[in-house]
Amino acid sequence: MKHFSKIIKEKYKETKKSSLLVYLILRVLVIICMILQILRGDWNNAVLCFFSLILFTVPSLIQYKLKITLPTVLESIIYLFIFSAEILGEINNFYGIIPHWDTLLHTLNGFLAAGVGFSLIDLLNKNSKNINLSPIYVAIVAFCFSMTIGVLWEFFEYSADTYFKFDMQKDRIISRISSVELDPEKSNNPIVIDNIESTQINTKDGTTVIDGGYLDIGINDTMKDLFVNFIGAVCFSFIGYLYIKNREKYKFASNFIPTKN
Repeated sequence: MKHFSKIIKEKYKETKKSSLLVYLILRVLVIICMILQILRGDWNNAVLCFFSLILFTVPSLIQYKLKITLPTVLESIIYLFIFSAEILGEINNFYGIIPHWDTLLHTLNGFLAAGVGFSLIDLLNKNSKNINLSPIYVAIVAFCFSMTIGVLWEFFEYSADTYFKFDMQKDRIISRISSVELDPEKSNNPIVIDNIESTQINTKDGTTVIDGGYLDIGINDTMKDLFVNFIGAVCFSFIGYLYIKNREKYKFASNFIPTKN
């Protein structure tokens, strides 16, 4: 216990006041939110709040275990990202209330993940005498790392929806579909149904009518998320490329790149 307390105290001494302030404010807000969810009897949201509190400790643990330093800007953004995705997005339904909230977060995720991937290769590049990777190679690796993180997250969303009956891959009403399953001759020719006004779903428990079109089950959301992740990854990879070419001129990029202690 004493050893753990010492680690926390050292971490607080090393942490810049701005990121520490963001951490403390958001942590208090999450605790308040968790108490409210418990009082309402919403245990799913209470668990989500508890999960968010655990996620808030991850940046500090990573810095301590891996002996790296997260820039103040990056660390603050990570805290805000967790809060925006879990507390605002899921519990307070910002995904449904605010247009493109999910799109914004996935774009930011692509940007930040590319920064992490970039730092891993850049540290290797700078600290090894036998390795001298080209800027374009480092940028490509950062891009691939970010896209891999994006794909793994979509796997997680799909698994949560499939096995726990969540709806992380947000469904969408569409008015046009094209499917070879509708071809009566099974000749692999897509049959197009356009101007769909409503859909009726019949089950043993009754009938559900979907007004406005056909209910897409997550595919559009998944592809949109991957596409905006792609945009975020490309943006940072390009910035990272310029940063390696001229570290002084593009010094602002260092705000998003972890460094070795």
